[in-house]
Amino acid sequence: MTFTLAIIGRPNVGKSTLFNRLTGRRAAIVDDMPGVTRDVRRGKANLGGLDFDVLDTAGLDEAKEGTLASRMTELSKQAVAQCDVVLMLMDGRAGITPSDEHFARWIRKQKKPVILAVNKAEGRAGDHAIAEAHRLGLGEPVAISAEHGEGMGELFEALSGIRDLALGIREETDIPNAQSPITNPPLQIAIVGRPNAGKSTLFNQILGEERTLTGPEAGITRDAIMVDFTFEGRPLKLVDTAGMRKKANVQGKVEKLAVADSIDTLQFAHVVILLLDATQPLEKQDNAIAALVEQEGRALVIAVNKWDLIDDKMAYVKAIHQRLEKVLPQVKGVPVVPVSGLTGHNVDKLLRACLKMYALWNTEISTGQLNRWLEAAVEINTPPLIAGRRIKIRYMTQKTARPPTFLLFSNMGESEIPESYQRYLVNSMREAFDLPGVPIRLRVKKNKNPYAGGE
Repeated sequence: MTFTLAIIGRPNVGKSTLFNRLTGRRAAIVDDMPGVTRDVRRGKANLGGLDFDVLDTAGLDEAKEGTLASRMTELSKQAVAQCDVVLMLMDGRAGITPSDEHFARWIRKQKKPVILAVNKAEGRAGDHAIAEAHRLGLGEPVAISAEHGEGMGELFEALSGIRDLALGIREETDIPNAQSPITNPPLQIAIVGRPNAGKSTLFNQILGEERTLTGPEAGITRDAIMVDFTFEGRPLKLVDTAGMRKKANVQGKVEKLAVADSIDTLQFAHVVILLLDATQPLEKQDNAIAALVEQEGRALVIAVNKWDLIDDKMAYVKAIHQRLEKVLPQVKGVPVVPVSGLTGHNVDKLLRACLKMYALWNTEISTGQLNRWLEAAVEINTPPLIAGRRIKIRYMTQKTARPPTFLLFSNMGESEIPESYQRYLVNSMREAFDLPGVPIRLRVKKNKNPYAGGE
């Protein structure tokens, strides 16, 4: 049975660096600037053969109620309530601060198994802080360096010794933390869009709980946050991402890392929800994000948020379809779902649209069906002459799904067949096999002439 470890501590003590070390990959954004992490991020960790879930949290901060820092602290406290083991991290170079003492008192009241780790203690840098740390009343401190990987053996011993106690407490208090094994691989859905479109509000509405920070401030979300849930019996992974602005408007290292993280998320998503703000005009950036989704070959669903604020709803949807058909014909027929992240309007409809697009994205068409369609399509619209030579299309087969990718055998190469004719074939295929909104890849393989070269 696995357990969940929450890493907490004040800002800039190295929580995200330790999270990345335990998960074995650069999953969380790391920077010297305090307060980079704002939401709770979950990952699969392994330390010395010990498997567990780990939560990276925002810094605990004694902030004024209602501020962004205060909301970040509340999310961190929720993570402590959900975990089995708390790892409080302090900075060995800075020593114990009043904030460390304040939150150590709070942790002692939570009745959770606790490990106190002193970070940045490479060499003898943290000797003084380690000696001081005993007075926090959280047990024997473990000296580590998350950046350099030092002290991981000692941390493993501390976790091994506390694991059985943590799982015993979970069983006694019946904390619904252990997840039943999932037999079907989850469908991964990413929510993307411009800053302040309401992605985190929609994310929380879908999950039915406050899992990420929301507020009027643009650009609150930085890390891509992934949460497992089920919808109508289907296991899903929902990912909230940072807002994606025009490259020229991206400022600072942290925002650049956040946008890069959002783009990386697209590569692992199955379905992408592009969230538009109904109160803002469609911009080139919306088109650019949709084009990026299509380039990555992901299934796309467009959600229009703040729908309750729109008067002429039919005209708005028509305008979106016309714009997409003009600038992005590759995803012709993509579903557009009006939603309200605030009230939950049409959230179920949005998820059903994602399930439908996922099924289309996995479409497989038999070779017989393809070639019967191809024969009819070529007869209706004969391929043009190229430099006095007729394009001969001989055969077609499906190469892969996700997205549907097809291989066309011809006497000419892909670069020789006009794009307009290739578009005709894709659009005809989309209509014949009912594939609205799905990226379709058409690859052309040139047949060698067996009589060339005097053979």
